[in-house]
Amino acid sequence: MCNHLLMPHTLVSFHAHPDDEAILVGGTLRLAADAGHRVVLVFATRGDLGEVAEGVLAADERLADRREQEARSAAELLGVSRVEFLGYHDSGMAGEPTNDAPGAFAGADLEEAAARLAEILRDEHAEALTVYDAHGAYGHPDHIQVHHVGRRAAALAGTPRVYAATVSREHYLALAASMSDDVPDWAQPPDPETFDLGVTDSIITTRVDVSSVLDHKQAAMAVHASQIPEESFFLALPPDAFKVAFGLEWYIRLDETPGDPETWIF
Repeated sequence: MCNHLLMPHTLVSFHAHPDDEAILVGGTLRLAADAGHRVVLVFATRGDLGEVAEGVLAADERLADRREQEARSAAELLGVSRVEFLGYHDSGMAGEPTNDAPGAFAGADLEEAAARLAEILRDEHAEALTVYDAHGAYGHPDHIQVHHVGRRAAALAGTPRVYAATVSREHYLALAASMSDDVPDWAQPPDPETFDLGVTDSIITTRVDVSSVLDHKQAAMAVHASQIPEESFFLALPPDAFKVAFGLEWYIRLDETPGDPETWIF
């Protein structure tokens, strides 16, 4: 698949919270690393407002600290060479008062936040950057901010290739329809209609087949145990179903519209 990748490049992947990287682009990161490229992960926040089940954290353990460690452990599994955090706070879900709290990423000054990311892009001489689509895949305010901050940072740094990680709405509609009624609720895929998830296939420009590195992607998901329990949809699927659900990763190329559908980001 990657025989045409003769010259190593640097890929910077920008995310709102730890665990987003494993779910949305984990396979792409591992493929890039395996092909000899340098892979850098940047998180806007440490995910300090994530939901966590009782008993997961030790009595004196902060969720942000746990999620940072999970991110670093997942990065090792995905072949990532550098992990950075921009220092913002998790904004919480849309409509929560925490969206407007001091230091929350959703309310961060666009130019200031973009300058922080652009410094990393310049330092790494990044050839490609991944962000999220304009809706943040499912409307989370921090995800939407990743889209805007990432695009601005790429412009400031002169990063030539920018890809918005997204989800195929049609894929998840078909996946939900194919699930047996016997599958318990906790193992059902997210309903695109309920969560306003993903985009139509007509605007997806790039589909990356990551089936060859699914073991790495699944292991990276599992490392994020504070957010992705073993019994969740993400980890409870049998191998064949997991391949159907997560064997492709989808992008919208933002720096230009390719003439033909792409299967890789370099």
